[in-house]
Amino acid sequence: MKVLGIETSCDETAAAVVVDGTQILSNEIASQVEIHTRYGGVVPEVASRQHLLAIIPIIEQAMTGAKVTWSDLDGIAVTMGPGLAGSLLVGVNVAKAVAFAHGLSLTGVNHLEGHIYASWLTGRDIEFPLVCLIVSGGHSDLVFMRDHGDYTVLGRTRDDAAGEAFDKASRILGLGYPGGPAIERAACQGQTSLPLPRAWLKGSHDFSFSGIKTALLHLVQEGKVALNGPDSGLPTVADAAASFQEAVFEVLVTKTVAVAREYGAKQVLLVGGVAANRSLRQKLIDESPLPVVVPELVLCTDNAAMVAACGYYRFRAGKVAGLDLDVTPGLKLA
Repeated sequence: MKVLGIETSCDETAAAVVVDGTQILSNEIASQVEIHTRYGGVVPEVASRQHLLAIIPIIEQAMTGAKVTWSDLDGIAVTMGPGLAGSLLVGVNVAKAVAFAHGLSLTGVNHLEGHIYASWLTGRDIEFPLVCLIVSGGHSDLVFMRDHGDYTVLGRTRDDAAGEAFDKASRILGLGYPGGPAIERAACQGQTSLPLPRAWLKGSHDFSFSGIKTALLHLVQEGKVALNGPDSGLPTVADAAASFQEAVFEVLVTKTVAVAREYGAKQVLLVGGVAANRSLRQKLIDESPLPVVVPELVLCTDNAAMVAACGYYRFRAGKVAGLDLDVTPGLKLA
C-alpha cells in the first residue's frame, strides 16, 4: 500500500510517499526556520501563508521523487492536530481536495501518533508493549502502547514542554532560535557547573520544566553567568547551556526508564524534535535496561513520512475519514 503523507502542523510543509508503513519512497520538507528566526519564534499567520505557497510544490516533489502518479497511490494521510489552526487547515483542505479529485481514501492523523510511527521507519523490529517518550516543542509525553492504536498516556508536561523550555533558555542566554540546536551546540563546549533544580513530581509520571528555566533566568539576572565571555571566572554561557541540558535530560531519562520497568515494556521509543539531540539519545541508550529505538534525525523533526507510516496502520484498521474531516488544534493522544 502506497500512502501519501501531508504534514503542516506548525512551520514545516512536508509531503512523503511511504510503502506499507515502513519503506520511504520520498520525504520532502520545506522549512520556514529562516523566516521565523528573525522573530525569535513561530508566527502563526506567517506560517500558514508560507504553507499556502509551499504545499503544492512539495507534494509534486514528493510524487516525482517517489516516481508515482495519482493512480499508484492507495490513500492520503494528513495531520489534523494538534498544532496551529491556520497551518493545519492548509494541509487538511489540500488533502481533502486531492482525495476527492483522484478518488483516494483519506485518513486524519494525530501529530503525536505520527511521531511515534517514525519508529517503524527505522528498519528495526518494534515489539509491544512499549513505552514511548515524545519530546518536542509543544509536548513532553510518556505513552504506554500495547498495540497499534492502543495508547495510555502516563505522563505529560504540567507547564513548559522540553522543546519550549529549550527555546526560552536559549533566549535567556542570547543563543537565538531555534533553541534546541543552539543549546546543544553551546553545551558541547561547556561544563555542568551551574546548580539547577530538578522537578521530580514524586508520585507522578508528569514533567515540569518551568522551574529549571526560571532558575536559569535568576542566575543570569543575578550576574552569576558570564554572558560576555569567560574572563570573569564565572560559569560561561556554554556552562549554563550544558547545565540546563543535563537537568532536563536527567528528568526525562530517569522517568522514562522507571515507567518502562513499572509497566513491563519490551522496548523504549524516543521520538519528537528534541529526540534529535545526540546527548539525549545517548543518555537514554546508556541508561535504559531495554532496547531503545530512535529514528534518524530527519525523522525526529516534523516530517510527512511519519504521517504516511501512521496512515498505513490507520487504513489497515479501517479508519477512513470523510470529506468533512476537520482540524483539531488541541487534539489529544488516546
